[in-house]
Amino acid sequence: MYQWRKFEFFEEKSAGKASIPSEISGNVRCCSSGRGRIAVGCDDGMVGLLDRGFKLSYAFQAHAASVLFIQQLKQRNFLITVGEDEQTSPQISPICLKVFDLDKMQPEGSSTTSPMCVQILRIFTNQFPEAKITSFLVLEEAPPILLITIGLDTGSIYCIKGDIARERITRFTLQVETVADKSLASITGLGFRVDGGALQLFAVTPASVSLFSLNDQPPKRHTLDQIGCDSTAVTMSDRLDLIVGRPEAVYFYEIDGRGPCWAFDGEKKFLGWFRGYLLCVIADQRSNRNMFNVYDLKNRLIAHSMVVGNVSHLLCEWGYIVLILSDKKVLCIGEKDMESKLDMLFKKNLYTVAINLVQSQQADAAATAEVLRKYADHLYGKQDYDEAMSQYIHTIGHLEPSYVIQKFLDAQRIHNLTNYLEKLHERGFASKDHTTLLLNCYTKLKDVEKLNKFIKDEDGRGEHKFDVETAIRVCRAAGYHEHALYVARKAERHEWYLKLLLEDLGSYDEALLYISSLEPDQVGITVKEYGKILIEHRPAETVELLIRLCTDDWESTKKRMTNGMHLVMLPSPMDFVKIFIHNPKSLMEFLEKYISKVGDSAAQVEIHNTLLELYLSDDLSFPSISQEISNKNRDPIVGRHKGITNGSMTESRVKMKTENKDLKKEKDHLERQQKGLALLKNAWRSDMEQPSYDVFLAVILCQMNAFKDGLLFLYEKMKLYKEVIACYMQNHDHEGLIACCKKLGDSTQGGDPSLWVDVLNYFSELGEDCSKEVKEVLTYIERDDILPPIVVLQTLSKNPCLTLSVVKDYIARKLEQESKLIEDDRKSIEKYQEDTASMRKEIQDLRTNARIFQLSKCTACTFTLDLPAVHFMCMHSFHLRCLGDNEKECPECAPEYRSILDTKRNLELNARDQNLFFQQLKNSKDGFSVIADYFGKGIVSKTSPGPLPQNP
Repeated sequence: MYQWRKFEFFEEKSAGKASIPSEISGNVRCCSSGRGRIAVGCDDGMVGLLDRGFKLSYAFQAHAASVLFIQQLKQRNFLITVGEDEQTSPQISPICLKVFDLDKMQPEGSSTTSPMCVQILRIFTNQFPEAKITSFLVLEEAPPILLITIGLDTGSIYCIKGDIARERITRFTLQVETVADKSLASITGLGFRVDGGALQLFAVTPASVSLFSLNDQPPKRHTLDQIGCDSTAVTMSDRLDLIVGRPEAVYFYEIDGRGPCWAFDGEKKFLGWFRGYLLCVIADQRSNRNMFNVYDLKNRLIAHSMVVGNVSHLLCEWGYIVLILSDKKVLCIGEKDMESKLDMLFKKNLYTVAINLVQSQQADAAATAEVLRKYADHLYGKQDYDEAMSQYIHTIGHLEPSYVIQKFLDAQRIHNLTNYLEKLHERGFASKDHTTLLLNCYTKLKDVEKLNKFIKDEDGRGEHKFDVETAIRVCRAAGYHEHALYVARKAERHEWYLKLLLEDLGSYDEALLYISSLEPDQVGITVKEYGKILIEHRPAETVELLIRLCTDDWESTKKRMTNGMHLVMLPSPMDFVKIFIHNPKSLMEFLEKYISKVGDSAAQVEIHNTLLELYLSDDLSFPSISQEISNKNRDPIVGRHKGITNGSMTESRVKMKTENKDLKKEKDHLERQQKGLALLKNAWRSDMEQPSYDVFLAVILCQMNAFKDGLLFLYEKMKLYKEVIACYMQNHDHEGLIACCKKLGDSTQGGDPSLWVDVLNYFSELGEDCSKEVKEVLTYIERDDILPPIVVLQTLSKNPCLTLSVVKDYIARKLEQESKLIEDDRKSIEKYQEDTASMRKEIQDLRTNARIFQLSKCTACTFTLDLPAVHFMCMHSFHLRCLGDNEKECPECAPEYRSILDTKRNLELNARDQNLFFQQLKNSKDGFSVIADYFGKGIVSKTSPGPLPQNP
C-alpha cells in the first residue's frame, strides 16, 4: 500500500466551521441521508432534519427515550425510526418502530411542529423475543411495500414485510450460522442485493458472512466466509458487492463468495462508497490518530487523505462526503472537478494516471482524447515517436488528423505516419486527402504487401474503407495499374476501369470484354465515353458490340422480362454517331448492319440521312496524297544518303502508289454512289407517299456532291420536271434530254407537255447546230399541237446556226393543215348562213301568214282527230283529252325545248363563274378557241351597263 500515490483530488468545503446546530442538545446516536437533507437521531428521543448548510429545518420528538436507528426512504418522503419509548408494562418491550410521513405535519394549534406518525410497530413480541438491536436496514421494494430487517446480537434477523402504514405486514426470522461463542453471533452489518427479480440479503457477524436468498420460501442461507467483522465497517458498492473492513484488509464479497481484497492496515471504523471511491476511517494504532482515506481502487491511488477526530457517522449527500464527529463538528469533503485533477497530474507528468482517471470516471470521449493528446505530445517531445503515435491513434475521432500528420511528415517517421493513416481508414475517419497520403506512403516504401492488403481489405458490409476514386487516381499516378484496376472493378467504377485499360494499358480487347459484361444501360453510357478510342483501335469489334446493344441481341436483356414485356428501352444508333467522328467508314458499316437487322426503326429517317451523307461524300477515309508522300519520306537519314537514282525510283514508286490509291478511291466513290442511289429508291418506293429520309437534305447532298442520278430521281419523285430537264441541259446531254421529255412530257401518261417548249427554247439559245434534235422536238410539238407555228419560228430564229430546212417540212405540214381547217370553217360558215336564212324566213312566215293544219289523226293516240282538238304551231295536233292539263305546249316538242332552255340557263350561270372560265382557258391547248366558243354561245356578248357617271 505504500506504493500507492497520494493525491488531493478532494477538498474540504466547510473549512472546519460546520457543526450540528446547537438546537440539537442530545448526543447523536444515528443519522441518515437522502432527499437533499440529513436526519439525525439523538439519545433524548429527538430527530432533527438538517439542510445543505447544516442548519436545522425542524426537530421533533420521535421517541420518549432514545433514537437507536433512523433511515429516510428515497421513493417516498417517509422517515423510519427505531427507538425506546416509555415502558408501559414489564411484558411489553419499550423498543418500537415508527413511520413518519414528512409531507404531513401535525395540525395547526399543536404545541410542536412535527410530522405525522402514520404507524407504530412493536418489534418484539411473544414470537419474536427481545434482544439487543445491532443493525437496521430498510428496502423499498415497490411502494408501499417495505422490507425492514433488524439484526440482533443473537445472530437472528427479524424481517417485517408489507405495507407498514396500513399494518398489512408479515414477519419472519432469518438465522445466521450458530456459533459456540455467543459474542461472535451479533449481526454487525446488513446489505441488500437486488439483481433483476432476485432479492438477496448479506448478513455479517464477527464469525461469518452469510447470504440469504429471500425469493425462496423459506429463505435459503449460504455462508460466504467463516470470518466476519466485529465492527460496523460494512457497506455496499455501486456494483452491489458487500464490502467488509477488517484490521488487515478490506474484503469484497459477491454472491458466490469472497472476491478481491485490499490490504489497508489499521482498524476500520467506518466504510463507505462514493462515486466509485472507497471511503475508510482507519484508526492508526502507532500514531493514535484517525485517518480518513479516499481510495481509487481502479487506478490504485489514494485520492484524498486527512487526519480526523473521533468520527461517529459517515454519510454521503449533496455530492459531498459528510463526516460527523463525536464533538458534533461536521466535515464536508467534496471532489475537485476533472480539470483541476488533470492539471495536478499534468504538472507532475503523470499522464498515465490521468488517462486511467478519465477512463475510470467515464468522462466524455472528448476529455479523454484531450488527455491522450497531451500525453502523446509529451512523448513526442521526448522523441519517443512510436509510443507517441500509439497515443495519437487513441485520439482518432476527436483530434483533428492534420494535427498528428503534420508532426510526422518527416521521411524518417513515415512508418509512424503510415500506421496512423491505416488506423484512420479502419475507423472510418479518413478523407480523400488521407487516402492519397497513405497510398503515397505505401508507394514510397514500396510496400506492395501492405498496399495489397489495404486495397483488398473490406469492412463487414463488403465496402472499402477509403475513397475509391482517390485510391484509383493515386495508384494510377504511381504506376500501380493492377491495384487501380482491382479497386475500380470491385467498386464498379466502370469509367475508371476502362480509362485504365484504354489509356494506360492499351488493353482494348479486355476493355471490350468488360463492357460486354455490363448491363445494357451502362454499356450505352460507357461506349459514349470511350467509343472513340475503341473505334480507332478495334473498329470491327466495337461495331459488333453496338449492333448487339441496339438490336435487342444482348444477353442480359433476356433476363429483364416482366409479364412478357421488356423493361429496357433500346438505345438509338444515332446516340453513338459522335464516336465515329474520325472513322466514318466504320460508321457507315455500323448503320448498314443496323438497318439490315432492324427493318423499321424510330430513328430510320436520321439513319438514312446520315448514310446518304456518307455515301455521297467525295472523301470518306482516305488520306490526302500529300500526307501519304510525307509519311513515306519521313526518314531524314534515308533521304540524305540515297543517290539520284534511288531518289528517282522512289518518286516513281510513290507516283504509282498514288495512282493506285486514286483508282481505289474512285472505285470506292462509285460504289458508294450506287449504294446512295439504291437507298434513295428503296426508301421512297412507288407505294410510299413520303420517303424515309429528309428529301430537301437529300437534294442538297446530291447538289453538293454533283450526284446527277440522285438529283434526277428526286426531282422526278417530287414532280419537279423542269428541274429534271435542267440537269440534262447543264450537262448538254441532248439525247438524254429528249428521252427525258418523251417520258415526262407525255400528257397521256400524266406528263407535262410544256417541257417541249423549254427544250425548244434551250436549243434556240444553244448557239450551235442542233438540227437533228430540233427536228425531233418539232415532231412532238406538232403531234401534241403545243405551240403555234409562228411562235416556233420566232423561237428558232434566235439560233443563227439553224437553217430554214430544219422547219421547212414542219411549216409545210402546218400550212396544209391550216388550209384544210380554213376550208372546213368556210364550209361550216356557209352552212350556218343557209340555216340562219331559212330560220329567218320561217319566222317571218309565221309572223305574216296563216297556218293551215291538215292533220286528220291525233299525234298522241293516232285516232281520227275530232273536236275538241288543239293545234300547235309546230304542226302537231292532239285531242284535248290526250293533252290532259298541259294545253300550252306540245308534248312532242316540249323536251327538246326544255333542253335548249336548260342549256341556255347553264351558260348564263357559267358566265358568272370566272374560275371555271380561266381553268378551261389554262387547260386548253388553244386558248383562243375557248374564248371564241364563249362568244359563239353568247355567254360574254351580253354586257351589263355600268353605273352612269354622275355630273359633278
